[in-house]
Amino acid sequence: MKKNYMFTPGPTMVPHEVLLAEAAPMIHHRTTAFSEMLAETSRGLQKLFGTKEDVYIIMGSGTAAMEAAIVNVCSPGDKIICAPAGKFGERWVELGEGFGCEVVSLELEWGQSLTPGQARKALEEHPDARAIYTTHSETSTGALTDLGAIAAVTRRTDTLLAVDAISSIGVHPCKMDEWGVDVIACGSQKGCMIPPGLGYIAVSPRAWDVVEACSSPRYYLDLRLMRKRWAGGNQTPFTSAVTLVRAQKKALDMMQEEGLENVFARHERLAGAARAAAAALELGLVAENPANGLTAIHAPEGIDTGKLVAHMRDNYGVQMAGGQGHLKGKIIRIGHMGYVSEEELILAIAVLEKGLRDFGYEFDPSAGVDAAMKALG
Repeated sequence: MKKNYMFTPGPTMVPHEVLLAEAAPMIHHRTTAFSEMLAETSRGLQKLFGTKEDVYIIMGSGTAAMEAAIVNVCSPGDKIICAPAGKFGERWVELGEGFGCEVVSLELEWGQSLTPGQARKALEEHPDARAIYTTHSETSTGALTDLGAIAAVTRRTDTLLAVDAISSIGVHPCKMDEWGVDVIACGSQKGCMIPPGLGYIAVSPRAWDVVEACSSPRYYLDLRLMRKRWAGGNQTPFTSAVTLVRAQKKALDMMQEEGLENVFARHERLAGAARAAAAALELGLVAENPANGLTAIHAPEGIDTGKLVAHMRDNYGVQMAGGQGHLKGKIIRIGHMGYVSEEELILAIAVLEKGLRDFGYEFDPSAGVDAAMKALG
């Protein structure tokens, strides 16, 4: 008998209670009952975002929320600054170019994070930029950006700060209002602990002035329409994904019961254990400043991680992820965000050891497991 476990950086494992919530009888999306559910879900998301502003729920993936962050902020021809230090940072560039923006792309290596000094220099060179687009936790490399420090730079200028927080919300503390972040986009299938299909976005008061003045064509992702329907009775403009919203409310309830500080501390412990295991196995980290939702590690010389990942999945029931872009076949990404326990992480490390040994990599037996267990105490 083989049981399957997902340690990918999204989608992530979903709690049984959340799956059962999805299976409850359908209700209509234009009822008071659903409006109340939607409002409660948005309030739970506000706590994760660290904001008093409304968090709008989009029926689409996190990329839909990213697109909304472009099309509602940037008019065609507007200049934006992007910090592509990974596959998803590059998505900001692609979205900006796709909607006719003048994109200033900063030169960053994959695994690096945007620094306050780099942001300050870019703003000095391009004071007319409409916004800086960056990534809080870069899923392709496992790198974390000091969002508070970047916001301390941008909030003193007229340039907005827009952030992809898809793999950081629910994993790291986010303080949108306190830090002065203008736009945050997120998705449902990572730290939020539900299946893919919902995008989330919140906008600061100063960003709303830009949204209202923006001349970019928009329809389904028009934040002005979302704001109007929300103010008119906690509704979405179009048909809502009722079962996913119900699932998200249940997952948020579980996180509140655990306590958000405990949720963040759990992710920090899991990340520390995964990094300790990587060090014991003499496998270097990809990220200079690693995030807590996933650990990206370089593979031993001569091992194709695409084949290794498939081997672990097919033979041992443990799904991890390989690399993207030019890192395809070269790195392993171990997801430990959302519904992952300490015991499950130890299982993941043990299977990684088994897979590496099957591919001929030699190391002290149980070195990674022992190091992870020691880190967890």
